[in-house]
Amino acid sequence: MPVDPSASVAPSARIHAEATVGPGVRIGEFCVIESDVSVGRDSVLEPYVYVKRWTTLGARNAISAGTVLGTDPLDKNFSGERSYLRIGNDNIIREHYTISRGTEPESVTEIGDGNYIMTSGHIAHNCKIGNQAVICSCALVAGYVDVEDQAFISGGVVVHQYSKIGRLAMIGGNTRVNSDVPPFFLHSGFNPKQIAALKLAYRLLYRSGLKLEAALQRIEAEIPGPEAAHLVKFIRSSKRGICRE
Repeated sequence: MPVDPSASVAPSARIHAEATVGPGVRIGEFCVIESDVSVGRDSVLEPYVYVKRWTTLGARNAISAGTVLGTDPLDKNFSGERSYLRIGNDNIIREHYTISRGTEPESVTEIGDGNYIMTSGHIAHNCKIGNQAVICSCALVAGYVDVEDQAFISGGVVVHQYSKIGRLAMIGGNTRVNSDVPPFFLHSGFNPKQIAALKLAYRLLYRSGLKLEAALQRIEAEIPGPEAAHLVKFIRSSKRGICRE
């Protein structure tokens, strides 16, 4: 049965016969769920949520009013073929938000688990958002952006396509991001030894006057631990270059 008997569906909601609605789901007034959509158990869709085809939501997602999920990409190269939006578990997506599916046929936009996505913004085609990230109101995330776990994108931020934002990085409000943003530099949850190591890595990258490769070599040689190793790996894998003075 496409709609589980334990789901609660408002009378004015419209659910396609080829959609799947899991146990305990609550769907508000005037929601529209197209074909080839799956809504996981105990998720809540407030009124006027529109979930377009080829979208999958995991369990316990809370989607606020006026949000549209699985929109066609804002990309002139989009040809109308099948692509996907896949959203994990325990995400909060607040009012008036849009998230596109992929541009290329069979490609995917991915949202992980436990993210808090605030109001009136957009996540574009082929983005990959990790777990427990925060994306504040009116932030615009362009296509093919990769946001690692626990990153914090403040209000009004504009992220250029193909950029990468590292784990636990924090982007200040109304900032333009057009280079990769290294992980960890504004952070919490580390012990004093880890924080001291990352501060030293920061000084080598941003205050030493060393060229980038020389700074990375010194970090590798002088700073032990998985955080420093992840930082170096992130920077070496950057295709756009990192934010640097």
